Amino acid sequence: MTELVATTPGLYPLPDWAKDELSDLKGHQKGDLIDGEEGAEVVEAYGRARGDVVDAQVDAGLDRIVEGQLRWDDMLAHPLTVHDNVETGGIVRYYDNNNFYRDPQVRGELTASGDVAAELDAVDADGEALQAVLPGPYSLADLATDEHYGDEADFLDAVADFLAGEVEGFPTHETLFLLEPSLVEAPPGDDVDEHASEAIDRVAAASEADVVVHTYWGAVPEKTYAHLMDADVDAIGFDFVTDADASLYNINEYGTKDQVAMGLVDGQNTLVESAETIRDRVEWVEERTHTDFERAYLTSNTELFYLPVNKFEDKLEALGDAAALAEVDA
Repeated sequence: MTELVATTPGLYPLPDWAKDELSDLKGHQKGDLIDGEEGAEVVEAYGRARGDVVDAQVDAGLDRIVEGQLRWDDMLAHPLTVHDNVETGGIVRYYDNNNFYRDPQVRGELTASGDVAAELDAVDADGEALQAVLPGPYSLADLATDEHYGDEADFLDAVADFLAGEVEGFPTHETLFLLEPSLVEAPPGDDVDEHASEAIDRVAAASEADVVVHTYWGAVPEKTYAHLMDADVDAIGFDFVTDADASLYNINEYGTKDQVAMGLVDGQNTLVESAETIRDRVEWVEERTHTDFERAYLTSNTELFYLPVNKFEDKLEALGDAAALAEVDA
């Protein structure tokens, strides 16, 4: 019987009180930790907000706990936008989600910064429940502007090495989610498919945890998916909200890993799915793939940043309840 694990891809909305408090801090932009007294206030506010979203996950019964990435104003680009050798350019839109972020322009060597590791160190959760979240190397390279390496392949290698260095500094964690929506939105193409898979491999190898490459905004094109299957990861994530049929086709045509991440909850729609609906969707996938998965991560298809806080918390609860239903059924 498939083990069902309730989790999320992270990138949560700020609690309402934190939005108000942080906006009142003079000169503060989320993601910029300023030196001095004001910086201490910002750090303390984020610490309390982190505690709130960790508590929300625990209360919802999630099996994996993420840090929440509340500082990630620039979403997936955050690990670069806070780097000393990266300048943040003008405002750009990533993908087609009506949210705007700063353009990270890489002007020097990408060395590990320890920024994400410090966030994970601050999470009050057992290592056996902790889930780390990072952008995948292909998506991070796709969202950045290279002003230093001068070659697309070299730049992807540099981003992969940078992320691997970040992972090496992580505390003990049970799962690592690498978020790779660019494999769908801006697929690598014939000459880069294999290289993108190798870059993912490099980051995954830096972690001793189970590694999930979560893709979303649709389904990965066939050839890109076939190369992704070559990556030595434990699971691939599928967006069954945006394009269930194409996701099923990839699984049935090219196979998948023994574990899978099922994006069954809509990360952008305020309509809250019931636990029963999520379980029905799990069965729908299992019946149509004819695959006996060792483990299925039940998750939202995208980040949950786009939701109001109350709807975000309701969706956490639905995911936790869906996994708990499986235990009752067993």
